[in-house]
Amino acid sequence: MFGVTTSDDDQPVTWVGSYPVHVTTLLVGLHSIAAILACFLSAFGLAGILNLMMFDSAEVLSGAVWQIGTYAFVHPPSGLLWFAIEMYMLFMFGREVERFIGRRAFITLYLILLLGPSLLLTLWGLGERTGLAGSSAIHFGVFVAFATIYPRVEMFLRIMVKWIALAFGAILTLQLLASHAWSQLAVLWLSIAGAFLFIRMRGVGPELEWWSNLKEKWQPKPKFQVVPRSSPRRVVEPEDVHVSIDPLLEKISKSGINSLTANERRALDRARNQLLKKSK
Repeated sequence: MFGVTTSDDDQPVTWVGSYPVHVTTLLVGLHSIAAILACFLSAFGLAGILNLMMFDSAEVLSGAVWQIGTYAFVHPPSGLLWFAIEMYMLFMFGREVERFIGRRAFITLYLILLLGPSLLLTLWGLGERTGLAGSSAIHFGVFVAFATIYPRVEMFLRIMVKWIALAFGAILTLQLLASHAWSQLAVLWLSIAGAFLFIRMRGVGPELEWWSNLKEKWQPKPKFQVVPRSSPRRVVEPEDVHVSIDPLLEKISKSGINSLTANERRALDRARNQLLKKSK
């Protein structure tokens, strides 16, 4: 667990014995089934069915609208190794994103990452034929969402996850630029921007100083300035943060995190953000 969820919609979809099944688990299972079916279809000479599922802007504009969503579940047998890595990353990072923002918000995020690229390429197809298959851009977007929520989490070689996401995005961008794959580059950055903005619009992530300054600069200045009444303020010592969350941590240790109320979860998350700011 990387952090504390701030959502009241963090319960699993169902349970298999004592194992919780979240939306992320179902997505991994669905993609895995699609990959296995692709292997059997290719083995028995029925790979043409996969072509009907891949996104082709010309076919979509001719009526094959199902391809707007089915393209993500086309996983050719030749790429099974990378597919396995992709599913592992979806399970690890998608589960944490779902726990933090809640089940309904995670479904909304996944639909944005699924439908946004294909709708963009449909419009692109009015001038140039485009195609798309696989879910790598979608799940990289999920990883970007995780990095937006937990930017300072250390991963490989103690490198913070925000720098890893930035490095991967830069490498993929350079590869697509070199091959003149403009439509794929647009899909990549649409996924990155969609995931980042979706999380930030929910009020999650570190404050962006340059954005705050820009908003303050362009906000209309009030005609009258209200001077607040001066009143003595109590200086909050750093120890107060720990004192305020000690009862909550004790409650979690006794009854589990699901025993916290919505207000208690928000208080715990505020305390976590204060501690992160002080550690910078």
